[in-house]
Order: sequence, then structure tokens, then C-alpha cells
Amino acid sequence: MPKFSANLSVLFTELPLLERFSAAQAAGFSAVEVLFPYEEDAADIQAALVQSQLDLVLINTPRLFSDRQPGGLAAIPGGEDLFRQDLKLALHYAEVLGAGKVHIMAGVTSDLAARTTFVKNLTWATQYAPTQNFTIEPLNNFDMPGYFLNNFDLAADVLDEVDRPNIGLQFDTYHAHQITGDVGTCWLSHGGRARHIQIAGIPDRHEPTGGLFDYPSFFDLLDETNYSGYVSAEYHPANSTTNGLGWLPKPRN
Repeated sequence: MPKFSANLSVLFTELPLLERFSAAQAAGFSAVEVLFPYEEDAADIQAALVQSQLDLVLINTPRLFSDRQPGGLAAIPGGEDLFRQDLKLALHYAEVLGAGKVHIMAGVTSDLAARTTFVKNLTWATQYAPTQNFTIEPLNNFDMPGYFLNNFDLAADVLDEVDRPNIGLQFDTYHAHQITGDVGTCWLSHGGRARHIQIAGIPDRHEPTGGLFDYPSFFDLLDETNYSGYVSAEYHPANSTTNGLGWLPKPRN
């Protein structure tokens, strides 16, 4: 059975962020992720992690674009200096908090130089921080219109070109469904590059139960394909977070 983490940017939001850590621990999670922790002092988040005995498995790079959508900068031509500035902030938080991975966001662009810029910035990041693990994640154009990294084949090509051991794929099942319509086949094609997984109900992005996708079978597939990373609950609860956690598998003895 995979290891599960809770995305505290979308779960337990009835509580202030610093109180969500203990709520996640009480609900049975041993790890969490926080997409954009930058509005809180890193030391305060670290204290919440220690008190709750939780691992922080992932944060995002911090830049927010227009309409408060988390677009990122890594593929934006001319944004290299801002990208490096933001990445250094992310690395500071990752170091203080022990974040296992930093998700580098590509950004919203159709510029012809975007792919070259993306590869250049990813190469710089992986060389600048060789002990930090990074991910890139394809996002669908329905939820993130114009996002550069919008399909898995492109992500695979970029990762192959960067060719560094400290960067891999972030596989979100909801985005995989929206992009390909076939999560299982997409996983079999690209799961070998995956370092982190996020899940949500399909198609409503609520709890990962029912709907159009068989998650228990997917969890079995992860075991069969020897996935060893975390599976993070990144969904919008239909009601309260705690009342919707019946999907969370109980640890096996």
C-alpha cells in the first residue's frame, strides 16, 4: 500500500494553516505538503511539523501570476532572474522545513522560446541545488489555461533533456485524466519517471472515491510497478475534511 500525505493547502481549510498539521496527524497522515508556505514564517511551520511529528514532502516554487493563479516562471522567457530569486526562496523554506521535493512551476506562456527557457532554468536549478529533489507537473488547460507544461509527453522529453538525477515527474491523477482520459495507461507510460503523486476524485476533484476512477486498483498498480514515493491527497472536500476521509486505507500490519 502506498504512503499517503495530506495537502494542507486544500485539506482542513476550516482551520488556520498552522493548526492543520495537528489535524492531519490526528486523521492518520504521517506526512503533508503545502503548496505555497510563504505567507507563514518558516520557523513557525517547522515548529508545527515537529509538534505533529509530520514530514513535509513537497512545496511549490512561490511566484503567483495574474488572477492569483499559481503559474510560475520557469518557462517564461526573460523571467530568468525572477525565477532564480524565487527558487532561492523556495530552497530556503525547503532547507528549514526538510521538504523532500520542490515542484518547479513552468508558467503560463505560448512563447516559442518557452521550452528552451524551461530546460535552461531546470538545468540551472538542479545544478545549483544538487542535493534537493525537484519535480515538474503537467497541468491541464481547462483548470490552468495556457500553462506551458500541459502534457506528459512534453514533460518526459524535458526530463530526458535535462537528464539530472535530482528531478522527476509529479503525477497528478486528476490532471492525467483531463489531459489523456486514461490515467492507468498514462501511468504505465510515464510512471517510471514519477517521484510524487497527487490524487483527487474524477471528474469532480472531491474525495478520491466513486466517480470515474477505481483508486483501490490504482493503489494496487502502484505496488505492482514498485512506486515508492508518497501519494498526496490534493482534493477539495465535498464537506468537512475529516468526514470525507473514509477513502484513506488503513495501514497494513
